[in-house]
Amino acid sequence: MLGRLRAAGTVANVEGMARFGLQPVKAYGVRAPVIHAIARDLRGQPELAPELWSTGVHEARVVAALIADPMTTPEGEIERWVHDFDCWGVCDAACVCMFSKTPMAWRKVREWSRREPEYERRAAFALLAGLAVHDKKAADKKFIAALPLVRRAANDERNYVKKAVNWALRQIGKRNAELCKAAMAVAEELAASESRAARWIGHDALRELRVHDLRFSASVRRSKGSTAKSFSPATSSLTAISVSSSRTRTRRPSKSTSTVRGKRSS
Repeated sequence: MLGRLRAAGTVANVEGMARFGLQPVKAYGVRAPVIHAIARDLRGQPELAPELWSTGVHEARVVAALIADPMTTPEGEIERWVHDFDCWGVCDAACVCMFSKTPMAWRKVREWSRREPEYERRAAFALLAGLAVHDKKAADKKFIAALPLVRRAANDERNYVKKAVNWALRQIGKRNAELCKAAMAVAEELAASESRAARWIGHDALRELRVHDLRFSASVRRSKGSTAKSFSPATSSLTAISVSSSRTRTRRPSKSTSTVRGKRSS
C-alpha cells in the first residue's frame, strides 16, 4: 500500500501542501482523490488502520482515518493518534471522518480542549465542528454546553487552535436558528474582547453567522406565510361556498340537461 501511495505522489504536490500550512514530518504528495480511491479499495478492512497509522506517512494516516471502524477502535488507539498529530490536515481528517462517529466523541471534546499541545487542542474543536455537521441526533443543549469551551479557547493565539475554534463556532451556528442566535451572542462577545485572537474569531464568525441568521429568519417568515394562507378563514369560507354551490347544481339539473340526456340514451 505504501508503494502505491509513493508512486502516486510528487515533489510538486508536497511543495503545494506546504503553501497551505501542511508540513507533516513525512509525506509523499498524493492528491486527495487518489487517497480516497485507495481508501475505497480498503473498505471493510479496518484492521489495517493501526498499521497504516504507524508508518508515520501523512497520506497513509489519512487512509487509516477513512477506513478505521469508529465503533470498535479502542480509546487507547485514538489517544495514540491524537498524540501523533503533526499537521492540521491529518488532525481534521481523523476528527471529522472517524472520531466524530465514536461513542466517546463528546467526552473527548471536553478532555482535549484542556490539552496544551497545539494539535491536541485543535482536535477538540475540529471534533466539535465535525459533530455539528454529522451528529444529526444531538440535542441543541449539547452544543450550548460546548460554547463555554469555545469562549475559553478563544484566547489561544496559536494559529491552528484559533482557526479550529472559529470553525466549531460557525458550524454550531449553522445547525438551526436557535443555535445560530446562541453562536452569534458568543461571537459578539469575543469580537469585543481584549484578546486579539478572540476578536478575530468573533468578527470572522459573525460575517458568516449573520448571513445564516437572515436565511433562518426568511425561512420562518415563508413558513408562517404559507400556513396563514392555507388556513385563513376567508380562504376556507370561499372554498366551502364553492363546494356547496357545486353540489347544489349537481342535485338540481335543468330541464335542458335532462332533455339532452334523454336524447342521448335513446
